[in-house]
Amino acid sequence: MSITVNIYYTGENGNARKFAEEMTARGIVDRIRAEEGNERYEYFFPMDDSETVLLIDRWKDQQALDIHHKTEMMAEIAVLRKKYKLRMKVERYVDEN
Repeated sequence: MSITVNIYYTGENGNARKFAEEMTARGIVDRIRAEEGNERYEYFFPMDDSETVLLIDRWKDQQALDIHHKTEMMAEIAVLRKKYKLRMKVERYVDEN
């Protein structure tokens, strides 16, 4: 079973893209990708909405996702979301393989 979480970050004046760039520059993205159970962590930029960034975040199972949510990286992400004044829309999908 894998869990995929799509997170749409939306802001103004290019802030969603700046957020993704800072997440990468600070090494947060690489640390998340290195976590046990992480299967995918990638940003995408919709062609028809320049103020939104889509994050596709995939985990082996709920336990791996729960452990991730307890890491210090979650606080770092929250600070950056606030810095860039982003809104979030979250979609969750579970593969029952």
